[in-house]
Parts: sequence; C-alpha cells; structure tokens
Amino acid sequence: MKRFKRIGGAALNMTVLVLAMYGEASFAAVSAEEAKQLGTTLTRFGAEAGKNTDGSIPAYTGGLKKSQPAGPDQYADPYANEKPLYSVTAKNMGEYQALIGEGTKALLQRFPTYRLDVYPTHRSMAYADWFLDNTVKNATTAKLGGAVEGDKVTGAAPDGEPFQGIPFPIPKSGYEVMWNAMFHFAPPIAMLSNSSWLVDTGGSKIPLPNFFAAYMHPWSEQTGKLRKEAYNGVYGFWTTLTSPPTQAGTVFLNYYLPDSAAPSPIWIYTPGQRRVRKAPEFAYDIPMSAYAGVLFWDEPWGFVGRMDRFNMKLVGKKEMIVPYNTFGVTNQKTSDEVLGKNHINPEAVRWEKRRVWVVEATRKEGARHAYSKRVFYVEEDCWCFVGTESYDNAGKLWRVANMYQWPAYDVGGVNGDTFDFIDLQKGNYLVINTGVKDKGNYVRHHKNSDGLTVHFNPQAVAAGSVR
Repeated sequence: MKRFKRIGGAALNMTVLVLAMYGEASFAAVSAEEAKQLGTTLTRFGAEAGKNTDGSIPAYTGGLKKSQPAGPDQYADPYANEKPLYSVTAKNMGEYQALIGEGTKALLQRFPTYRLDVYPTHRSMAYADWFLDNTVKNATTAKLGGAVEGDKVTGAAPDGEPFQGIPFPIPKSGYEVMWNAMFHFAPPIAMLSNSSWLVDTGGSKIPLPNFFAAYMHPWSEQTGKLRKEAYNGVYGFWTTLTSPPTQAGTVFLNYYLPDSAAPSPIWIYTPGQRRVRKAPEFAYDIPMSAYAGVLFWDEPWGFVGRMDRFNMKLVGKKEMIVPYNTFGVTNQKTSDEVLGKNHINPEAVRWEKRRVWVVEATRKEGARHAYSKRVFYVEEDCWCFVGTESYDNAGKLWRVANMYQWPAYDVGGVNGDTFDFIDLQKGNYLVINTGVKDKGNYVRHHKNSDGLTVHFNPQAVAAGSVR
C-alpha cells in the first residue's frame, strides 16, 4: 500500500487512504456495496454528510432554499449580518499553512494588503430531488470512455449517457472529479449583464468588453428540453458584446459536450464579416482576444474543454479556506467597491473553511500547452471549482484564480459565473462578471428557456447581434 499522503502539512481524510490503496487506475463505476454510503455517511451527491472534527464545518442539512422577489437585479445576501471569525494575513499565515493553497500563500506574501476574511461555514448548496436520485444511479453505472482517458462520460441511461446528475459521486480519479465539476447542479439558465475589468501593474482600471450573457447548464433542467436545444451540451454560453464600439455586435455561442473529443459546437458572429462561422479553434491555451489576451480559452469558470493534454491526478480531499457564499463581489457591490490596486478588495470576498477535492494536472510528454502544471480545487458540496493555480514551463507559479460561488437559492444549485485571475509574473489581474450594482447590470436565473427571447442556436446568432 502506498504511503499516506499529506498536503500542506495536514493529513488527508479517509478518502485519500482509499485512493492510495487502489492507485490512479480508472474505475468503470463503484460497487453496489460502496454506493450504499450515498444517503448515509455521504450525502446523495457524494459529500461527507457529518460535521468535521472540531465542528467548524457543520453537517449537511439540505442547503439554502428561499424565494427571490420577482424581477430581481441582484440577490440579497442571507449572511450579510455576520462578522468574520478571523482574518488570514501575511503576518499570521503560518498558523493556517495547512488550510490554504500555494496560490493563496503567494498572494499573501506578495501583496501586504491581501487578506482572507473567514466567516462561519454555511453548507448552502441545495439540490433537486430528481437530480440526487439520478446521481445515486450514476454511482454504479457511469464510467469514463473515449480513445483518450477522460475524453468521455458514458452511463446506463436509455441513450447510453449518464443520468442527469453528478456522474461520479464517489470519484476514483482526477478525470472523474473534473467531469463532476462540469456536470455540477446550477440554474439551467443564468442571464447576466455585468462588468469585467483588467487592472494593470500600476493599478489603472481598464474596462473589458461589456456583454449580455446567457450561461447554460442544460443537464440541470429536468425535462431534457434544454439539452435538445443546446446540442446536448453539459455547459454552454451565449455572449453578445455591447462595448467597445470596435467589438460591439460580436456574438459567441459555445457548447461543451459529454464527449469532449467530438467536434465542438462553437460559433462566432463578427460584424465586420457579417456572417456566422464555426470556431473550433477556441480551445486549450489560445488567448481570448475579447479579454485582452490575458485569459486562455480553457480557463474561464476554472476549466472548460478537453483534458487530453494533461494527466489528471486525484491528490485527495482536504479542509481548506476558500471563497464561498460570495454575495459581495457577485451581487452586492459596484465595480469601484470591488476593484483594488493589486487585487480584489478583501471586504468584497467571503472566505469559509470547507472540504475541497484537489486535482493536480501535469502536462503530458509531447503535448503542447502554455502551462506545465495546473492545480484545481473543487468544493465537495457544489462540485464546483473554487480556485486554480497554473505554472509555466520552468515550474514557476504563473496565475492564481478564484471562482466566486454563491447559492442560487430561488432555483437551486450554485452560480459560479464570477471569477478573477491574478498574473504573478506581469503583476496585473482581471475580474469577470462583477459590479452587479453598476447601472444597468443584473443577474437573473431561469429554470428553462420558456419565455426567453434568446434562442440558443447558430441561426439566431446573427439575429442576436446589435449591428
């Protein structure tokens, strides 16, 4: 049996011991006996049901469910009256070494103004019962497929695909955790009009293109109607750029499939060409020109696209301090209140202690990518990315990212459409989808596409352009 691993000086839990026993081999599915943990010691979605040893992470009790007033532009913070339990700074970070990632440590060391305000942990993620029922079914039927490991998820549903739920609630490999993050439960459609910014090394705030966006999680819609409209995509987005004038009218329509090796249904409309064309090149480490080229196409929301250029190693699960229930930077602040000189203002971000899956991605020999290594942090309740770390060819930490997750308590699931990337080599940072309280901005969730004027197909892309 392999030696019991440690991360950041803290011993990992029993999940890692099991992984150490079996190694990194791919499993078709877990046994029926092992799946009995779901709904007992584990929740039906695969998280640990009970509290941790000192009670700082409470037991799961079903998540946050409440109504949202009709026609909201922002979501109220249900924890607004809470005060931080403590703060982590460069001066006291030694006390919390075991609870923070290498990227967070680097930010604390580089920027004296960087700070983690740590609040009480709330397990706010709420699921629909049908999604949980399907997740339990997936545990013994879903498996990885494809010519390259991690390319495809298959299962025992009538169409040969997994049921509409988390495919691997008891994961055995890094690829399975990454796919869980792609399939995570979220509002089927989130409509946003938000602000995005690049802050340069001198602290100057440079507006990135404004856009109208529809972010789609079709497998989180029960009837399957949205899946058919969205080319069976696990995730998709429609964005129409509204500024600057040189880019206004550009439309992107992207879908990511449960078979990532299949031809990508990705389209772009540019006013200069006045035509819709397919854009399969929008992948991997190709820079996103709309975001000043400082973000790669496989980076938004933590990760999207095909994993074939990396070996995805499941390091295990550990307790970490990460952003969560982040209503400030996502809902309750203007851009001016969010943006600091070198990083997001600490007052805008809520941090909590949570259990997090750690996946280490190492570039395959002979493969091409700007990053030699990446580390992904996936929170256990939402199966969503909460942070990433990316390394250059010399093995030096290059970019650190945070994903700002918050519960969509009116429809269930989690919204993770706001994120930032800090470039430690250039000294700049960007934040996408913030400033909801800026004039004209909003966040609205929908359970399906009924009643929406946007149609999520290439025929509607040109019609959706503003010019």
